[in-house]
Amino acid sequence: MLLLVILEEFGVMRFNELSRAIPDISPKVLSGHLKTLESVGLVKRILYAEVPPRTEYELTDLGRTLIPILNQLSEWGRNNLKAVKRNLAKRN
Repeated sequence: MLLLVILEEFGVMRFNELSRAIPDISPKVLSGHLKTLESVGLVKRILYAEVPPRTEYELTDLGRTLIPILNQLSEWGRNNLKAVKRNLAKRN
């Protein structure tokens, strides 16, 4: 979710830029998530045959269709956080 939101906000990004945007993610995990998002068609990887090679990532049209849904989920979370915390406290 976070990768999609970051790519939506900043547009085309290189791997190291994404890594800096999410400092707590390891390169291996970031790479795995990007490969998964690419395989399902949400992210496009653009490889430039340069020295050194350059790779960029961006949302696909399909990936962009998820952004309004992610925004709604985020809004729901903000609106209902207190109730969720109350319910969790009742369990403990």
